[in-house]
Amino acid sequence: MAKQYEVINDELKRFIQQQKIFFVGTAGAEGKVNVSPKGMDTLRVIDEKQVIWLNHTGSGNESAAHVLENSRMTIMFCAFEGKPLILRLYGKATAIHERDELWDSLITQFDNTTGARQIFNLEIEMVQTSCGYAVPNFDYVEEREILLNWAEVKGRDGVVQYWRDNNMNSLDGKPTKLFED
Repeated sequence: MAKQYEVINDELKRFIQQQKIFFVGTAGAEGKVNVSPKGMDTLRVIDEKQVIWLNHTGSGNESAAHVLENSRMTIMFCAFEGKPLILRLYGKATAIHERDELWDSLITQFDNTTGARQIFNLEIEMVQTSCGYAVPNFDYVEEREILLNWAEVKGRDGVVQYWRDNNMNSLDGKPTKLFED
C-alpha cells in the first residue's frame, strides 16, 4: 500500500496545500524524540524537492536543537477528510533565523510573523504515501488565534525575551542557538 517517490508531484503538492495540520518529527543523536503538530498556514512547497515551514514561538524549541545536532526531519500529513492518505516527507533540515541571509526572502512567504522564531528548510530525500485507512474523519472548525494574539500582545521585544527565558535549550539541555552564529 505504501508508495515511494523521489519528489513532490503536482497531486501531492495539492494535497499538502489542502491540509490544515502537519506533524514534524526530529531527534538528536541521543535523548528524546520530538513530534510536534503544526498549523496556522505555516508550510510552503518551494519546489518538488524542498519545503519550508515557519516555526512560531512555543513552550519549547526541540526541533531547532535536534536539527543542529542531526539534520534528519520527517514531516507527516494525514487526510482527516475526503480520500484517506498519509504523506511523509523525509529529508535534511536547516534552521534559518532572523540573522541569516535567507530570512528576508523567505519570511515574505508567511503572514502573522510577530512570533516567528525560525524557518525550517527541508531538502527532501524521499516522499512516501500510505493508505491512511485507520485515520478517522474529522471536521475542521477554525484556526485558534491564541498563539498569534499572545505574540501581538507581547510585541517583538517581549517575544525575544520569552526566547531568552524559555527557548535556549531543549528538554535534554541541548542548545538551540537562537542568538548565536
